[in-house]
Amino acid sequence: MNKLFVVGLGPGDARFLTGQARQALDQAQLICGYSVYIDLIKPLYPDKDYYTTPMKQEIDRCRHALASAQQGIPTAMVCSGDAGVYGMASPVLELSPEYPDVDIEVVPGITAALSGGAVLGAPLGHDFCVISLSDLLTPWEVIENRLTCAAKGNFALCLYNPGSRKRADYLQKAVQILLRAGKDPQTACGYVRNIGREGQSARVLTLAQLETAEMDMFTTVFIGASTTRILSDRLVTPRGYRP
Repeated sequence: MNKLFVVGLGPGDARFLTGQARQALDQAQLICGYSVYIDLIKPLYPDKDYYTTPMKQEIDRCRHALASAQQGIPTAMVCSGDAGVYGMASPVLELSPEYPDVDIEVVPGITAALSGGAVLGAPLGHDFCVISLSDLLTPWEVIENRLTCAAKGNFALCLYNPGSRKRADYLQKAVQILLRAGKDPQTACGYVRNIGREGQSARVLTLAQLETAEMDMFTTVFIGASTTRILSDRLVTPRGYRP
C-alpha cells in the first residue's frame, strides 16, 4: 500500500508524542518536514531517511512526500503541534487528488493551545477561539475582524505566531484591537515560550501588561474571557460547575 502519514509531533519533546504518532514514525522509511521539526525527532529515529525544506517551501515538501509514497516508500510528513491545526494536513489533502494511489492517514498531535494551556492552568476551560497573528497567508484586515468578533463574543483567546523580527508590533496591535472591542485592560492573560522544550518559560499578566510584552514565533499567548481568573498564579476560566 502507498502510505503517507501526516503526523503532529506535539511541542517537540518525546514525552508529548502520542502512541499513534510513534507507530506512524516507526513504519515510515522516509520522514519529510521543516528542518527545525526534523531536528527534534532525528535523535529518536537516526536510521530513517529525511527530506527537509526551509520555511515557505511547504508545497514542495508536500509534493515530495506524496510522490515518495506513490512510489511505494512508506512516508511521514511531520509538523509541530497537531497536523490539522495550522499544520500540514490541509495542504497534503489539497494536493491529494493528483496522487490518487496514495493512502493518507492524518495523525493528531498536541497543539500549542493545549500544551501551553496546561502550563498556565486552565485558560481554555470554556468556549475559546484560536487565531494566528501571522499575515503571511491571511490578510491583516481578516485577522483584525476575527479578533474584534472574538472580543465581542467574550471568548477566551489563544494567539499563535504573536510576533517575529518582521512583525514585532503585531501583538501590540492585536491588544489594541481587543481593547477597542471592549476587552477589560485587567483581563487575565498569560503566555508560554518554548512549550515542552528546553528553556520553557511562562508568565501570567493582565491584558494591559501584555501590550508591552516582547514576543517571538515560539511563544503562544492566552487572553482570558471576562470570567477568567488568576488563582495561585494559574489562569482559570471556569466551566460553570459550582464548588
